[in-house]
Amino acid sequence: MQGSANLNIMMKAARKAGRSLVKDFREVENLQVSMKGAGDFVSKADLRAEEILKDELRGARPTYGWLGEEGGGEDGEDPTRRWIVDPLDGTTNFLHGLPHWAVSIALEHKGKVVAGVIYDPAKDEMFYAEKGEGAWLNDSNRLRVSGRRRMIECIFATGLPFGGRADLPETLKDLGRLLPTCAGVRRWGSAALDLAYVAAGRYDGFWERRLNPWDLAAGVVIVQEAGGLIEPLNREGDILGDGEVVCANEAMFEPFAKIIRG
Repeated sequence: MQGSANLNIMMKAARKAGRSLVKDFREVENLQVSMKGAGDFVSKADLRAEEILKDELRGARPTYGWLGEEGGGEDGEDPTRRWIVDPLDGTTNFLHGLPHWAVSIALEHKGKVVAGVIYDPAKDEMFYAEKGEGAWLNDSNRLRVSGRRRMIECIFATGLPFGGRADLPETLKDLGRLLPTCAGVRRWGSAALDLAYVAAGRYDGFWERRLNPWDLAAGVVIVQEAGGLIEPLNREGDILGDGEVVCANEAMFEPFAKIIRG
């Protein structure tokens, strides 16, 4: 798809950051396996990638605001537009040498996400969308959510709480209700790619709590433009503000969301 100037800027920035991350990823296996040494290395890789993204995106659009995982938020001269960026979604996978992580970039206009890019450098897969223009993979593959219409045929994705997080009991209850009704649940460690995979029809739905805006923003518009339904877990809530989401194809959304919402 021939995208807008902004979308092309986003894709170019994602690829450049991805090249930096791939170079660092090749060094992960050479690190001494310790949380301190490896963790410091990944933090530096993450920061390098965010600096590349900031240089590319703010260099091209210096008036736009910025919200990034590492650098926090910055207001721009244009108060209506900002970049929402995660330079490395799937840090734990990266740290352990697992090739499933992504660069995520979204453009927000007047509080609504209007364009999103999720780039998986390890597999060279670029998922992207603009409001009203559909969702795409790489150069010409149109993305559509799955067409499955029976829960027992569906595979869903989520993130599992770790490190003693308070939402573990709630997630275990979700799994207890969902697993008997479906073909399986996957936990692959990157919310951005989970959303991209729903858009591509690889997963039939996704839900998770306690996420950040940069985890979700690009995926929201990609799922919507691929024909999926996406809502906050609390119907009255806000996806980016609350960090809670449930999404699926149109046929499965209501039965799936009903189970997750309890």
